[in-house]
Amino acid sequence: MLKRTRTVIGSLAAAAVMTLAPIGAIADTYWQCVPFARLISGIQIFGDAYTWWKQAPGRYETGFSPKTGAVLCFKPTGKMTLGHVAVVSQVLTDRVIQITHANWSRIGGTRGQIEKDVTVIDVSPKGDWSTVKVWYDPVRDLGSTTYPTYGFIYQDAQAIRVANSGFNAAQNAAIAMAQSAASQVVSTVRPGAGPLAMLGQAADSTDRIAALIQAALSQPSTEQK
Repeated sequence: MLKRTRTVIGSLAAAAVMTLAPIGAIADTYWQCVPFARLISGIQIFGDAYTWWKQAPGRYETGFSPKTGAVLCFKPTGKMTLGHVAVVSQVLTDRVIQITHANWSRIGGTRGQIEKDVTVIDVSPKGDWSTVKVWYDPVRDLGSTTYPTYGFIYQDAQAIRVANSGFNAAQNAAIAMAQSAASQVVSTVRPGAGPLAMLGQAADSTDRIAALIQAALSQPSTEQK
């Protein structure tokens, strides 16, 4: 019983993480930077990352100042032959931003991961974002490498609608997964009790997932290990 309960709690915790994680993280998927950037920015450009900058004129505005929701386009380098694209999630100063992107750092030794709200600093001599340093998770700091960039591709009204649609679809999927996991915990640790009944007893009604996990952990095992 205890082993089974812990297994279900693990599933529930994963569902909670997926609900709070960046868009693409609701699925256990190896994410490339291009489809992820297209999904959360709504900018409908296809092809390798380094081609986005040349494809953008006539379809999207481009420039050299960061804006929330814009896509920062990296030039190809020796180790990054196809370039890279990342979405600006917050502008902190004129030379410091946060981005959300995929397939950059090795997290747990694995590529294809999503990183949310990581720091990028403009280190270009002219302050035009032509050269940047990017947060690298394995060292928990900005990497020592500098990366050349083309600039920013800005969202238009249609791109914003597409991005919002993608977010809503992903959020609904995450909520459904979390609710399913919650039901499994309830049926495991307290047969016959409904999720809402348990949630109503939680001290923090705004954190439903945490309340369910706490309820599960508080139940003594009735079977031998």
